[in-house]
Amino acid sequence: QVQLVESGGGLVQAGGSLRLSCAASGRIFSINVMGWYRQAPGKQRELVARITSGGSTTYADSVKGRFTISRDNAKNTVYLQMNSLKPEDTAVYYCNADISTMSGARSGYWGQGTQVTVSS
Repeated sequence: QVQLVESGGGLVQAGGSLRLSCAASGRIFSINVMGWYRQAPGKQRELVARITSGGSTTYADSVKGRFTISRDNAKNTVYLQMNSLKPEDTAVYYCNADISTMSGARSGYWGQGTQVTVSS
């Protein structure tokens, strides 16, 4: 059984910062790509940022220069540092990880989501 547990969401004023964390636990052999997605009301879920096990990163154009994704492989944890937040960043943020388990299975897993609200 693999679980992703997110933390760090909340309410912040425009221009402020938040840091999201997502810890994976369970019978994990290795974690490949980890990423953050978000879904605003009435919109499709979209990629925010992702990071490979080697540290290569990809960002959505809308967050480049403001958000930074990082990971601690020893802790099976991925972070999203969000600076200069805008009201349009308001969404539920979901962690995603491509995980290989001890049983040899490989699959994508999702966290439960954490709400980020940016007030103007």
